[in-house]
Amino acid sequence: MSKPVADIALIGLAVMGQNLILNMNDHGFVVCAYNRTTEKVTSFLKNEAKGTKVVGAYSLKEMVDKLKSPRKVMLLVKAGSAVDAFIEQLVPLLSPGDIIIDGGNSEYQDTERRTKDLEKKGILFVGSGVSGGEEGARYGPSLMPGGNPKAWPHIKPIFQ
Repeated sequence: MSKPVADIALIGLAVMGQNLILNMNDHGFVVCAYNRTTEKVTSFLKNEAKGTKVVGAYSLKEMVDKLKSPRKVMLLVKAGSAVDAFIEQLVPLLSPGDIIIDGGNSEYQDTERRTKDLEKKGILFVGSGVSGGEEGARYGPSLMPGGNPKAWPHIKPIFQ
């Protein structure tokens, strides 16, 4: 197993996800990119992320293994059942104190439910709206985190 290299992982390589990854990279963070359709990971690394420190993963296990502790995983997938499905797959791979961030525009009731459910498992959950469109994501998004306050010290440097 290789040594963890990434500061954060981002799941979902649509335009917003790609631009957020490139923005974090610009600010000195190593990001691990993952997408359910793995060809998107290959394409992103060969094109938009070429020449950056961005690393890719082709399975959730590989992605989690590349993360420094506490592991931080940001989801930029469709709000609703897709978020719950990824959380379900991630939880067995994570350890207490790890952090899941939902960057989609989820209903606040879903964020509250996920925060409580995951806290029982020792996982810190943050629901964070991301505003500003693709330009904002690339050069300075408005991030609105809520959820478990214990996660903030760990995500603050990246979010700010």
